[in-house]
Amino acid sequence: MKSFIVLALFVAAVAAAPAGPDADAQILRYDSDNIGVDGYSYGVETSNGISQQEQGQLKNAGTDAEAIEVRGQFSYTGPDGVVYSVTYIANENGFQPQGAHLPVAP
Repeated sequence: MKSFIVLALFVAAVAAAPAGPDADAQILRYDSDNIGVDGYSYGVETSNGISQQEQGQLKNAGTDAEAIEVRGQFSYTGPDGVVYSVTYIANENGFQPQGAHLPVAP
């Protein structure tokens, strides 16, 4: 269910993006492995340079601490021509992004 929510948010963000030169981007690669058991993974690449990969794994199955841990990355070219990349983990400690352009907490 959480992977569906994450995917739905990604699709909504892409759909809400303003039309521009990238409006005609084509999907170059889409891989998905989600049979509903233990975890999932997917990857997407588009002709305008956007890419995203994510894997989710069930932790502590059958216990009160059962949760999905998600690891992934995405990258895109900003309006300034710079390629921005973010890697992240989302687990019981929250969403933890890392990227060269992101501030680091003291």
